[in-house]
Amino acid sequence: MGGIIVALPKAEDAKNICEILRKRGIEVSAVCNTGNGILQQVNRFDYSIVICSKRFPDMHYMEIYGYLPKNSKMILLTSPNATVINRPEIRTLLLPFRPIDLVNMVNELLCVMRKNIKLRQVPKKRSDDEKRIIDNAKYLLMQKKNMTEQEAFRYIQKCSMDSGTNMVEMAQMIISVNYGSVLLDGVQQ
Repeated sequence: MGGIIVALPKAEDAKNICEILRKRGIEVSAVCNTGNGILQQVNRFDYSIVICSKRFPDMHYMEIYGYLPKNSKMILLTSPNATVINRPEIRTLLLPFRPIDLVNMVNELLCVMRKNIKLRQVPKKRSDDEKRIIDNAKYLLMQKKNMTEQEAFRYIQKCSMDSGTNMVEMAQMIISVNYGSVLLDGVQQ
């Protein structure tokens, strides 16, 4: 879940920004007037956009930026003659601004951040070697434990989750345990 945080020292300015966004269908999650307030709010969300000014009674925007989680972006509202440090996570919007410019910037950041979240959630593809290891472990389980292929896969998956290892490592353990018992069985006969 993402959040938009409007943080400005003057309550009236924050209210105006919120109104601009709400009129265009963008829901504001929180409003703050201090740097500490921003930091308390950003941790509530998977990703966040902080719309703020340069200075607060307790912090400077660069201090706040330093404490923001990686999945947060900042839109800095500043005057044209102000000195601003350029960072990829900090967008600047010069005052006075057109409401549509703010809305477009917020929408652009939301799209990028949602895309990044989706990309992180896509499981990585297994290599052919990794697939082979899992298939070998399934085959051993099917032979030794009379499991179906689906049961063997679920067994590897469950053991993997229970032990906190990935499936390939678990499959390797199953192979080594079963391969060792095959050798022992052969020696005992």
